[in-house]
Amino acid sequence: MAVYTEVDPDDLAALVARYDIGTVRSCKGIAEGVENSNFLLETSGGRFILTLYEKRVSVGDLPFFVDLLAHLSASGSPVPAMISDRDGTAIQQISGRAACIIQFLPGISLTRPTPGQCAAAGAALGAMHRALATYAGERENSMGHRHWRTIAEATGDLDAVRPGLAAIVADELDYLDAHWPKDLPAHVIHADLFPDNVLMLGETVTGLIDFYFAATDYRAYDVAVTHASWTFSGDGTRCDADRAGALMSGYLGEVALDDAERAALPLLARGASLRFLLTRAHDWIHTPADALVTRKDPSPFLERLRRYQAADAHSLFTAV
Repeated sequence: MAVYTEVDPDDLAALVARYDIGTVRSCKGIAEGVENSNFLLETSGGRFILTLYEKRVSVGDLPFFVDLLAHLSASGSPVPAMISDRDGTAIQQISGRAACIIQFLPGISLTRPTPGQCAAAGAALGAMHRALATYAGERENSMGHRHWRTIAEATGDLDAVRPGLAAIVADELDYLDAHWPKDLPAHVIHADLFPDNVLMLGETVTGLIDFYFAATDYRAYDVAVTHASWTFSGDGTRCDADRAGALMSGYLGEVALDDAERAALPLLARGASLRFLLTRAHDWIHTPADALVTRKDPSPFLERLRRYQAADAHSLFTAV
């Protein structure tokens, strides 16, 4: 989450007046994340999240997200609803942006998850995948393997982020193009289930949020993204075996990956590391200086990439 676009108080009051959620008491920008403008909206009727869609989220995709969250909610997944106004409209316009008012869920996002919390996150991911296996909607993964070269080219001077990075990225793109798996089980996935997109109270998952990268891709790739984001030290140099094993155990308790998926996990994790390395590098270079946003250092995902390239990378995905 972040703030790129400010909201005029009178426009906000007019927007909230379309809903049965009371009147505005406060609206504060949320600096975490990098994709959309987000605000904690407090009204006389409760707390909500106001999201203005920027950058990588296409307005044409918003009905897909509304439908996806409705499907997951009906399946029992702890996801926030996009709230509709009195006319049944969930997608609005404010400050020149498409926007939604979204249900506020309790819980906190984690910075240092414990093995028990990793197990809970893995189980929640698996339960979500079981629900998504019956979801008929589809969306191309615009941040998926086929698009990584384009993202690298659009980023510009990668060596300005870290000397030698351009050559590292070029070599890895060539390798992944030559070895990317085909015909693994696929359906809509979250594709961005970092700890800051999971709300927890203790070891209980209370919310899965920020589905704006959700798209059709390999379910094992979603496992790889979650593994890369939940099990490493902050600098990306060390994978915690206890956290990794717990995450995999939680997931495999819900979904039985087949042999081809298990064999592909290190390669898929290399792809996940490259994807976030590239998008963070792009944002590092191109984020406006006056944006209320916390830029994220790409370097820890270069370190993850190196770890997943190691000959013993399969051992990182062993369940406990």
